[in-house]
This record gives sequence, structure tokens and C-alpha cells, in this order.
Amino acid sequence: MKTEKTIGILLIISAIGVLIPYTILTIIFDYPNILRQETGIILTKFHEGGNRLIWTWWAFAILGLPLLEAYVLLGQKLEQKFYFVRWATTLGVIGLLVQMIGLLRWTFVVPVLANNFITGNEMTKEASKVAFQVVHQYGGVVLGEHIGQLFTIAWTIMITSAFAQLKIFPKWTIWLGYISSVIYLLAQTELFATVMPNILVVGLAGFIGSTLWIIWLLIVGVKMIRTKID
Repeated sequence: MKTEKTIGILLIISAIGVLIPYTILTIIFDYPNILRQETGIILTKFHEGGNRLIWTWWAFAILGLPLLEAYVLLGQKLEQKFYFVRWATTLGVIGLLVQMIGLLRWTFVVPVLANNFITGNEMTKEASKVAFQVVHQYGGVVLGEHIGQLFTIAWTIMITSAFAQLKIFPKWTIWLGYISSVIYLLAQTELFATVMPNILVVGLAGFIGSTLWIIWLLIVGVKMIRTKID
């Protein structure tokens, strides 16, 4: 059971590691609500956050790294039993990497734009706003929130399906995996609303879906420590 315990510990560490900076960002930066605010407001608030905010974003991106190892080890355990697990592992790893890349824009790109916006002349301010919109829409919406979240949802659904067929976890754990994935998927409406303002948006889907997903990850981690996959 050594591998199962390692997977469980990695899942728990990752879930807690992501939850801590996420919680801090909600307190000091009004995340994720701030993401849909006017560009000038975002840059001003970010500049006010200083180094503490930059380091928090860095932690948010990097502390999910143990999940990569957990995905790979879990994939190696299950891929001989289910043909789709190798696909799940590939999608999961890609999803994590693009989310990290998207998040790191807040550490290495946005601080420069925020400083230019605060200290520059009117032309510089406008240029900074346009540059932020481009980086935010591509690095954040396209990579982090769209591809990253879609691939993570796909991984969750496929791995939950494998767990269900193995019957190693209680049914409520399986349902939590499916339900959190469906709710998380509804958060994609908010992304399409950035280019199609009239689309129906499910406002709390992102917060509820991601929170339930982290809870599911913690539960799977705890149960994996005490489970043997034959």
C-alpha cells in the first residue's frame, strides 16, 4: 500500500496547499470577484497589495505541484485496469500545467503593468490597461480558466468513473466527484460571457464547484491512505 499512501498524502498536501493561498486572496484581493472588475480597478488594487500579494499568487500557482506526482502515480496504478486512465492522466497533467502558467502571470507580468498604470502618464496608463486585458484574457480566461479547468474536470470525471467501477470508495464519494465536476463545468458560462455578454451566467458555479472539488480531493486523499488498489 506504499504507493496508495503516497498518492493520498500528495492529494491532501495539494488540496491544503491550494486552499490556503486561495483563502488569503479572497481576503486581501477580493478574489475571484476582482477578475471581472474594470481594468483600472484591478491594477490599482493589485499595486496596493504589494509584495505580499505577489508572493501569495506565486504560492497559489506553485503549491499545486504535488498534484502532478499524484496524477501520475494514480494513473500508473489504474491504467492497466482501465484504458481511459492514460488519457485522464495526460489531460490532468496538461490542465495543471496551463493553470500554473496562467496563475504565474500575476507574479511576473501583472506587477509590471500595475506599476506602469500607477506611475505612468495617460498614454502609459491606457497601454497598460490594453496589455493587461490581452494577458488576462489569454493567460487567465483561455489557459487557466478554460483549458485548465476543462481538463481538470475531464480528469475528475474519468478517475471518479474508475473508482466507481473498482468499488473502493463509498457511493457518496463517487457522487461528490460527479456533482462537483458538473457544477464546476457550469462556471464556463462566465468565461463565454467575457465575449458574449448576453449569455446566461451561473454566477456561483466557479466558487461552489472548485470548493466541492477541493473537498472531494481531500476526501479521496484521506481514503487513499487506507485503501489498497489490487
